[in-house]
Amino acid sequence: MARHRSHSVAFKRQVAQEFLSGETLHGLAKRHDLSRNLVRVWVQKYEAGALDDDAAAADTIQVYEARIAARERLVGRQALELEFLKGASRSAPPPRSGPTSVITGPMASPSRRDAG
Repeated sequence: MARHRSHSVAFKRQVAQEFLSGETLHGLAKRHDLSRNLVRVWVQKYEAGALDDDAAAADTIQVYEARIAARERLVGRQALELEFLKGASRSAPPPRSGPTSVITGPMASPSRRDAG
């Protein structure tokens, strides 16, 4: 049996209804590759009304709210990075007139001998 699978509310409702209509616990668990205890939990939730459409909508809303919060954190982090980079570019020294290299320094000026 695979572990940590997530099942839709519709599937849980279907399994609970099959049990309540007379299907055996063992048969349901074997056919759907579930533990018998999980089927019992779903039946209890179904009987308590926790597997109705409102509960499914609440679960969906909770998932979306978590996604929104994660994206808001990402946007906030990127805004801070952007502000930092803007500040760094304002305080950077102005570029020199010619290209330079860290290794060799500024480009050499052409001498008058080369011009002739």
